[in-house]
Amino acid sequence: MNGLLENIERLHTTDMGAERIKRNLQIETSDVVQWCKARILDRNAEIERVGKNWYVTAGDCKITVNAHSCTIITAHKAGRAAM
Repeated sequence: MNGLLENIERLHTTDMGAERIKRNLQIETSDVVQWCKARILDRNAEIERVGKNWYVTAGDCKITVNAHSCTIITAHKAGRAAM
């Protein structure tokens, strides 16, 4: 099993991170962490660790999570994400 999925309950973000994610993905949700968790847990999600971050491509978005702190840093539409 991969480290991100093993630590899914530790997943969190900051207030600024939540606003950035909502803006970048153009989503309206009261719980960005739950929204991201659902995408990460999707069986079709592709999860890759590069350096200190996990990159999750799920549907039309790419989510960046710090591997050490389990902080959701940002998310972008899949075509605009940069590694």
